Amino acid sequence: MRHLWPETKKLGLLTGPILIAQLTQMMMGVVDTLMSGRVGPTDLAAVAVGGAIWIPLTLIIFGFGLSLAPVVSHCDGAGDRSQLGRHLQQNLYTCIIAALLTGLLMYLAPSVLAVMDVEPEFRRMTLDYLHYIVWGLPAFVLYVVLRNFCEGLSHTMPSLVIGVIGLLINIPANYVFIYGKLGMPALGGAGSGIASALVLWGMALSLLLYVVLSKRYRPVMPFRRFYPPNWDDMWHFTRIGFPISMSLFFETSLFAAVAILIAPLGAIMVSGHQIALNVSSIVYMFPLSLSMAVTLRVGFALGSRQPDDAMNAYKVAMLLGLSFATINGLGMWLGGRWLASFYTENTEIIQLAGTLLGLAAIFTISDTFQAISIGALRGYKDTRAAMVVTLIAYWPFGLTVGIILALTDLIVPRMGAAGFWIGFISGLSVAAVLLTLRLFRVHSAWVAKHN
Repeated sequence: MRHLWPETKKLGLLTGPILIAQLTQMMMGVVDTLMSGRVGPTDLAAVAVGGAIWIPLTLIIFGFGLSLAPVVSHCDGAGDRSQLGRHLQQNLYTCIIAALLTGLLMYLAPSVLAVMDVEPEFRRMTLDYLHYIVWGLPAFVLYVVLRNFCEGLSHTMPSLVIGVIGLLINIPANYVFIYGKLGMPALGGAGSGIASALVLWGMALSLLLYVVLSKRYRPVMPFRRFYPPNWDDMWHFTRIGFPISMSLFFETSLFAAVAILIAPLGAIMVSGHQIALNVSSIVYMFPLSLSMAVTLRVGFALGSRQPDDAMNAYKVAMLLGLSFATINGLGMWLGGRWLASFYTENTEIIQLAGTLLGLAAIFTISDTFQAISIGALRGYKDTRAAMVVTLIAYWPFGLTVGIILALTDLIVPRMGAAGFWIGFISGLSVAAVLLTLRLFRVHSAWVAKHN
């Protein structure tokens, strides 16, 4: 217990700014949903499905960017900052290649929508949204790399400030392009794609100026010299980052696949699902932020050759995460319909979203376990096992359970969206157990190797 408060304080100082940064980015999605939903159900559904395509693809890049944080934190813990500029630039090259792949995959979006039984206006607006937001892809690459560089050095405050800047850009930009203000055409839900692209550029350029001009980074000067692409370095980041990207992709694409599978069930079903997903995603920001913070604490501890500190950071993070999950789960279960009423006045959508949030209260516990365990494993630079676990748990298991319960009468009468959410609970629970077991095994192996 004597190690509980010092580690709690250190995790809190890292987690707080990350959490606020994550919440501001999540609030951008909430703002998009709210402002598009006020136009009509079709606009809200188009933003939901467009985001369901865009977000999993960009998380491929985000995963490669996350590989920079443990590398930097290990160097920081070992007291070796001489190669930080090289690490940053090599990670940037790696993320650029990932972005090129993402851009190519975006061209498959029309084919995906073509096989869906949706209204032509819904299809057109979704494609317009994707066409607009893809212009922010280069900015997203720069922002992700710079953010993980700062956080790898345990400097999380820039993430907070830049997140607030992004939100301040997002609200007026949505107002202009969704509703057609200041001489711009009213684009409806598709206009939020332009707003999102502008936000990404604003955040990337702001963070670049900070890293270049801040006194804090003058000792490391990450852009003092140019490092040409080095394939060995890029392969190192790929070995760490690709499994992270795939883990993120398997999890988020599960939710995206469900959004696509729900789409033919009608705008009411899609809207209820999207509202519940928005609320539960906000709650998830705390364990996600703890996960990112524990990566830094574990990486720093291992760089300092202090494995006991690494495991202590994990245990404290898990205690904090589960306490928060219990409180927020009760809030979603008891107040789901009230929360949904902020998004829409449609009673059918409110009723459905409230039911789904009751189920979200259950899986938030499993989600916390898997998120913090994954974060700790990244600190050990162990990412491949998490990739395999998330693939099996989310797709063959979780999605299959969801499809059977939601769309068939094999076990119970088809449940619609609620069946898919029970599938989420199943997949996340399996992942939580397997990832926790993997973490303790990796820790034991690390101790045996370095003692």
